[in-house]
Amino acid sequence: RVQLVESGGGSVQAGQSLRLSCVVSGWTKPNYCMGWYRQTQSPDKKREGVALIDSDGATLYADSVKGRFTVSEDRAKKTLYLQMNYLNPEDTAMYYCAIEAGSGCVWGEPPTFGMDDWGKGTLVTISS
Repeated sequence: RVQLVESGGGSVQAGQSLRLSCVVSGWTKPNYCMGWYRQTQSPDKKREGVALIDSDGATLYADSVKGRFTVSEDRAKKTLYLQMNYLNPEDTAMYYCAIEAGSGCVWGEPPTFGMDDWGKGTLVTISS
């Protein structure tokens, strides 16, 4: 059974940084795409892709986070990271990690974005 467990969320002020982690267990497929999505709390609760990385190390970023966020993985620790710098209030959301089998990453469509498995999320709150 695949499990993804996020951590590292919290409340910080605008301009500060956070690093999110996602420990993946039970995943056995050699080719994958995994990454981070976020969902605003209100009012529309829209979920959107943030950053993806595939098993070859190629990355994709949403335009809103390019230059500020960096996605990476530590295969030995089976952990996915999201380094978030220069945070602003618009980054406030629940952040989820997700994974899907296959080669390469593409931005899928909601609600599942093509992902096979999801974590339960970690909350990030940015105050101005």
